[in-house]
This record gives sequence, structure tokens and C-alpha cells, in this order.
Amino acid sequence: MAFLFNKKPARKILFVAPEATPFAKAGGLGEVMFSLPRSLHKLGDDVRVMIPRYAGIDPEKFHLKMEYEGLRVPTGSAGDKENEPEYLICNVRKYTPPLNTTDEKLPVTTYFLENQEYYEKRSNIYGYSDDAVRWNLLCRGVLEFLWSSKDWTPDVIISSDWQTGFLPNYLRTFYKTSPRLSSIATIFLIHNLYYQGMFDHRFVSEMDYDDGQSALPSFFDPRIFKINGMRRGIMYSDAVNTVSSTYSREIMTKDYGELLDNLLKERRAHVSGILNGIDYDNFNPKTDSNLKENYDIKTIDSRKANKASLQDRFSLPEEDKTPIIAIVARLTEQKGFDLLVPILEPLLKELGFQLIVVGSGEAKYMGFFKELAEKYPKQVAIHLTFDSILPRLIYGGADMVLLPSKFEPCGLVQLEAMRYGVVPIVRSTGGLADSVSDYNAKTGSGNGFAFDNFDSFSLAIAITRACENYKNQEVWRHIQEHAMKKDMSWDRSAEKYTKLIETAINIREADKDQK
Repeated sequence: MAFLFNKKPARKILFVAPEATPFAKAGGLGEVMFSLPRSLHKLGDDVRVMIPRYAGIDPEKFHLKMEYEGLRVPTGSAGDKENEPEYLICNVRKYTPPLNTTDEKLPVTTYFLENQEYYEKRSNIYGYSDDAVRWNLLCRGVLEFLWSSKDWTPDVIISSDWQTGFLPNYLRTFYKTSPRLSSIATIFLIHNLYYQGMFDHRFVSEMDYDDGQSALPSFFDPRIFKINGMRRGIMYSDAVNTVSSTYSREIMTKDYGELLDNLLKERRAHVSGILNGIDYDNFNPKTDSNLKENYDIKTIDSRKANKASLQDRFSLPEEDKTPIIAIVARLTEQKGFDLLVPILEPLLKELGFQLIVVGSGEAKYMGFFKELAEKYPKQVAIHLTFDSILPRLIYGGADMVLLPSKFEPCGLVQLEAMRYGVVPIVRSTGGLADSVSDYNAKTGSGNGFAFDNFDSFSLAIAITRACENYKNQEVWRHIQEHAMKKDMSWDRSAEKYTKLIETAINIREADKDQK
């Protein structure tokens, strides 16, 4: 890979996650595990990623080479019972990006943990009854590989969400006396605190015995399914980071803390928040081949052709002066769609905007939008299945994007939309609050329309304000430019991660000195 390197010594950084683009992706985490390592690599660090090798990852397609064969991963079992072996046998394969290439769309060096039973026979990343075993195997397998290979030892391991929260726990207990591994610093990334394990933490949080202090059980012990991986990651890591600054503060309250707020407050000095970024090469209106007309901040008027194309695609009247409000989201309670139910129909009648909804999710929300589309076919259009291309067309032609989230750790839709000049209407929570500032008519500042209270009345006011300002195209152009100018690249976020990594390494060194 051709990157510019700075003069500081390269740090060795290992990301561990269940998914990473382009090898395996189920959601936003996969994109983060592609873009963030690349951005840190560009800054001069030796950055690598490790994930399982699922059935869908073709070794020949990605030119994977055998790195370590016959890795014996301890299960925690004594091996004295049938079907409960003392070790699981794994392999580790390695992807290495070609040398001397100018293609910056390639991932960084990536390791793959192979195991026939738990990974290679599984087509999906998530959704199996033994997922807790699969993620414990990944976490312990990573550490066994680092200990056994003796080839490359990271200065810091960065793990994400409950699936890899067991890794710092294993590292600080089972491997605490290892001279090579005990000095590795750990950072735990919280992408969404709501998901903490294979159970509903709101009802059975007490099932993680001793509040996370008990030793991790054998892979074959039924208790493995009742261990809170999120709690363990927070407890045992040197540093904890969330995907936005506001969310890092919100999760220390009872409203957002998902029963871990007291633990997070105890570790407050070690908790930070860095807003996710987006890939500016991937999301670029000037080069996006999906758009009818490409444009940049100097040629925003070219969006009109994209708007007409979007209206035609969804069989809506091609009216340039009619604002298009778009929803691109998972249709779930988290996204705040309950606020829309009592107000959307009267707003459609009074304000006359067009609404395009792309996404899938809970039946009650899908049914709600379907009924609206049937009742208002000239104003409402829907596409209630996953589609990778339609969001690009919406970003290129819609005027506003709506995100009234109940909570939002980071959110990527508003970042992607603003890159294309789409003005966001959001509730000020989590990453939405960190990326969208409310338009102020007196000062001309702001890149969107935001509201604070989680209620339908506040949302209705924000939508009305956006539609009224849209009538003044000079003002609207000004808001669009503010949205497009905001730096939301991974390069910006990576600079902050370098400081977090240094902090974690210093904490680990200080802890070792004290002992």
C-alpha cells in the first residue's frame, strides 16, 4: 500500500472483531473495521485485523496464506468428558495487501481464525445458538495465536462490543503472567451498549455471576451463555471508547446506561468518545457512478438532475420546488419512528413535501409506511427491503434526511448524507448531536435542524422549520454548504485514535510499574 508515513515510531495495533469489510460484513462494524485500520495505517502505524474465517470467505479469492497450523486453543475444560475436549484445534490464515500498490481501497493485513465446527461451516456471522462459544473461541484464539506464533506482538489490542469483550478478560486473568502478552494494552470500543450478550440484560443481568468478577467458565459450561461480554470488556480494558463524545456521557446516566451506568461512572477517567467517520473515497458525489449527475460543493445545482431522477425512480411527481424528505434506516424503535405516527399524516397535508422511505425492520413501522404510501401515492414512496444502491440515489437527490432517534451511539446516515449535501433533521442525541448543529437564522450557523426533547411536537417543529427554510433557496444553499464542508472523514477520527492509543499504552505501562 502506498501511504505517507510520519516520523514517529510505528506502533503495532491489532483490531479484533466478528466482521470486517470486504471479507465479512453484516453492518456498520464491518465498515469501521475496514476504514479505521486503514486510516491509522496511513498515519504510520503497523495495523492489523483479526476475524474468524466464515464459510463465505474464499481463501483463493483473497489469496490467504497459512500462517499457523494446528493452533491448540484451551477450552477451559479438563477434557475428561465426551464432546468436551481440553483444546479446540484451529488454524490461522493471513491476508497481506500487495506491496507497492497505489490502490488505497485494499484492507490492511488481516488474520483469520479457522475452526471447522464454529466458523468454516457457518455461512452467517451472527445468529447461532452457540454464539457465546464462538466469540469466546475467537478471543482466546487470538491470544493463543499471539503467544504461540512469537512472530508479531501488538502494543495494543482494540476489541469491539460484547462479542470481543471477553478478550481483555482472558488477557488480564489467564495470560497475566505471560511476559509477552501481559504488557499489551487494551482498548474496548462500545458501538452500541444495548447489546450485551445472548440474553436480555434488562431482565437477567444478575446472571453474570459476581458482577463480572468470576472466572470465565469452560466453553462447554452452560454459564458461558449468561456471561455479559459488554461488562467484561468495560471492566478489564485499559481504556474504553464509544463512537461519539455525547454518547460517552449519555451512557453514564440511567436513561442510556443499560444497567451499566454505575460501572461506567466508576471507570469514568478511562472512558472517552470519538465520532466515527466515513470513507471519503467511497462516499464522494463528485465520483459516485450511481448518480445521474456528479457534483461537488461548487456545483450543487447539478443535484437537480439527480432529484428528478430520484422522483422518477419512485414514481413521484417531478417537482423541483417540492422538498424530498428521506428516511434511510432500520425501522426499529431505537430510530424514533414512534414520534412520527401521530404527526406524519397532518404534516404531509400541511407542508406538501414528498417522503421516500428505504429500509426494513419491525412489522408495525413497515405497515405504517406502507399504509401511508397507499393513501398518498403522489407524496409517499417506499422500498422496504435492503438495497445497497438506493441510499446513494437518495443522497444525490433528496433535500433532507430524517433521523429522530431515541438514542444513536454514532449514526452513519447523517454523515453520508451531509457529504452529498442532504440536510439532516435529527434529534440531538449521541453521534447526531456531535455531527449536526441546529441552523440559526440570525447567525447563519448550523448544518441541519435539530430538536432535543423526545416528543412528537418537537419533531413536528423541526420538520416545519426545515420545510420553511427550503423555500428560500439562497438560505438552503448556505445550509447545504455547511453540511458538505464539515470534516467527517476517518482521517479526522484516526488522529484522535492515535492519542487514545498512546493513553492506553501509558496506562498499561504505569500499571505494570506499580506491580
